[in-house]
Amino acid sequence: MNADGSGKRFLTRYAQLYAWSPDGRKIAFGTWRDGNEDIHVMNADGSGQRNLTRTRNLYNEGAVWSPDGRRIAFTRTSGRRDDTPNAEIYVMNADGSGQRRLTRNPWEDITPTWSPDGRKIAFSGGTGILVMNDDGSGQRLLTRNAGGPVWSPDGRKIAFSGGDRNGLDIYVMNADGSGRRTLTRKPVNYGAQDGPSPAWSPDGRKIAFDRDSGGIVVMNADGSGQRRLTQFGRQPRWSPDGRMIAFRSFSAGNVEIYVMNADGSRQRNLTRTPKADEFSFAWSPAQTKGS
Repeated sequence: MNADGSGKRFLTRYAQLYAWSPDGRKIAFGTWRDGNEDIHVMNADGSGQRNLTRTRNLYNEGAVWSPDGRRIAFTRTSGRRDDTPNAEIYVMNADGSGQRRLTRNPWEDITPTWSPDGRKIAFSGGTGILVMNDDGSGQRLLTRNAGGPVWSPDGRKIAFSGGDRNGLDIYVMNADGSGRRTLTRKPVNYGAQDGPSPAWSPDGRKIAFDRDSGGIVVMNADGSGQRRLTQFGRQPRWSPDGRMIAFRSFSAGNVEIYVMNADGSRQRNLTRTPKADEFSFAWSPAQTKGS
């Protein structure tokens, strides 16, 4: 749909965990439509849908485009899910060729995220956050008791969530793992279904996150100036120009996608579908180019 909620159109069935290519021309997504969980790609208008992974008895999900749009990182889980599956991180070319396994660990490696220069990949593994070169070499543990790494726009820092049974917090550290600092004070209870979800503003000056009690909070990148923008809401996502924040909320009686100005003003429901829930959403990067 358009950023104001107009022009909604159906692109594909049985899709989940999708990601825009950096130029906004393609969308990668996961689907079971071929009898196996594979990663597909399509043009932004829904045409040209193709299965990239084409596997059997393997589970491919969580596609993430490299900044130059030439490669896709993803997780692949082998074996049946009711056994003891082990997810590993793979990479492939944008056309599905050259699939390579990057991690080989006894724990699950998930949530790969590319550094802004495309040279490194941070991910969650075991009980901590690790980083590796884009070819899988040089794997290093950056911090323990943490997950969900998110690179700052300049690539110098990584925000993440972590904690213990007393609660979860938002942290930030340098890209080499040094200088770990706590930015919040237990916004999420241990065992909550959704951990706090940090999101950097495009200029790197602010971080938005969601609280366990509900609501979107924004703060300066050093943790100061925390302000609650909404009473309800999860999963904040900044627009490419940093002027708006999209989020999902149950405030209307079902899960809908909302948008607001970056200061919390003009909150409005975009989807308005009382008989259905909308959970996943992503801004088109093409908006940064005025299209």
